Amino acid sequence: MFGRSVSLFKLFGFEIKVDISWLILAALVTWSLASGLFPEYYKHLPAASYWWMGATGAVGLFLSIIFHELSHSLMARRYGISMKGITLFIFGGVAEMEDDPPNSKAEFLTAIVGPLSSILIGIVLFLIKLWGEISGWPVTVTGVLSYLAWLNIVLAAFNLLPAFPLDGGRMLRSALWSWKKDLRWATNIAANVGSGLGLMLVIGGIVSIFMGNVIGGLWWFMIGLFVRSAAQRSYQQLLARNLFHPEKKMELNDFEKKDLRSEKS
Repeated sequence: MFGRSVSLFKLFGFEIKVDISWLILAALVTWSLASGLFPEYYKHLPAASYWWMGATGAVGLFLSIIFHELSHSLMARRYGISMKGITLFIFGGVAEMEDDPPNSKAEFLTAIVGPLSSILIGIVLFLIKLWGEISGWPVTVTGVLSYLAWLNIVLAAFNLLPAFPLDGGRMLRSALWSWKKDLRWATNIAANVGSGLGLMLVIGGIVSIFMGNVIGGLWWFMIGLFVRSAAQRSYQQLLARNLFHPEKKMELNDFEKKDLRSEKS
């Protein structure tokens, strides 16, 4: 999934890494905030103020994603799930699990805690922003707080989409797993939903590009490709784990065996 990554620090025993691709995201976020969003909502400020606000917003995005993924990691640790660490990359971040959750309850709680943590930090930042406005804080400060508050709410909403491997897709998988008591079947259904959503995002991105929104359309196109690829790869990884770990081995049908052979080649 990742290219070259750099280890930054450890937090609660989890290694925090940044993929080189995340630098592209940080630069794009800073540029779009400094040249687009903040000048639109907070007019007549010095140009340097917009760039400071943009850079602070990018740092806030970095910390928000770490907070989101850290909540996943802490919940996973509670259920004995081995974690490699947290890696930030161009499409956000991921808590890297080395194995599947032991049961559907662990899967659900590990998944839902991420969006809940983002909603929590969004509400806290919004309240701090209101307090700052009442206290007469500079608009450069309250503007960034407002942006980060809404950013975390949007981050939570996007992750709640029922498309594996997004948090909502993992929650869907947990419900299907609890219903049928079959992790492989549940993962297959959730991954297909995720793959379908990815395709919709790709198509939406293409339409958006042709309608003139080139930058936004490209982002949706790339996110769609990532979601679709991640969904398909997640299911193949589950099959591989159960094929090469006898204690967890499931009987694979002919189509799944062919799928694994194709992945290896």
